[in-house]
Amino acid sequence: MGSDFKAIPLIDIGPLVEKIDDPMMVNDADLLEVVRMLDDACKEAGFFYVKGHGITESLMKEVRDVTRKFFQLPYEEKLKIKMTPQSGYRGYQRIGENVTKGKPDMHEAIDCYTPIRPGKYGDLAKPMEGSNLWPENPSNFEALLENYINLCRDLSRKIMRGIALALGGAIDAFEGETAGDPFWVLRLIGYPVDIPEEQRTDTGCGAHTDYGLLTLVNQDDDICALEVQNRSGLVKWNLSIHAS
Repeated sequence: MGSDFKAIPLIDIGPLVEKIDDPMMVNDADLLEVVRMLDDACKEAGFFYVKGHGITESLMKEVRDVTRKFFQLPYEEKLKIKMTPQSGYRGYQRIGENVTKGKPDMHEAIDCYTPIRPGKYGDLAKPMEGSNLWPENPSNFEALLENYINLCRDLSRKIMRGIALALGGAIDAFEGETAGDPFWVLRLIGYPVDIPEEQRTDTGCGAHTDYGLLTLVNQDDDICALEVQNRSGLVKWNLSIHAS
């Protein structure tokens, strides 16, 4: 919500994805144009669509499909990977268990985080220690999602390199001691339509600001769930994730 912007920009980040790790990229006009567009988008809207990101549409669809299959399983089956303090708060969340600003959210989810071995960060990170919980059904769930996570992590690294250049910093400004040991979060979210009336609220997921440096969204093509509001508070967009 950086300004009274009127549209969400669409950026072809292909040149950045292809060349950002090339030591000779500093004078590449196409890459520098992507950096300029990232700079404008982050200052004006704080949101942007991307295409040319290198993750195939078939894989993105497969992730959505396997997630949908999991959420269609019987409740008892989903509870086999139930989120608990003992799991480092990883695993399945039932409808209404996630609360935003004191109000239950009408979605179910699987939360996956960076695996943390015991003692790695001392007492501060102890509640988050653990490994991710993967369902046995669908059978390809873990392998598919592990691959997808790795691709998203690399894409995020490349985008953050572009943003570092946009800020006038070194290309690796968000690496090394600054943010070189990133804590990533993957949330797989389903919005059921058959919630009993007595349990239902009007909020799928409450208004919030993400706590990380960068969020990537892979959303069903026919659902416009995410809303973005500009500084004036008068304009909202229901975003469909149409770019690839």
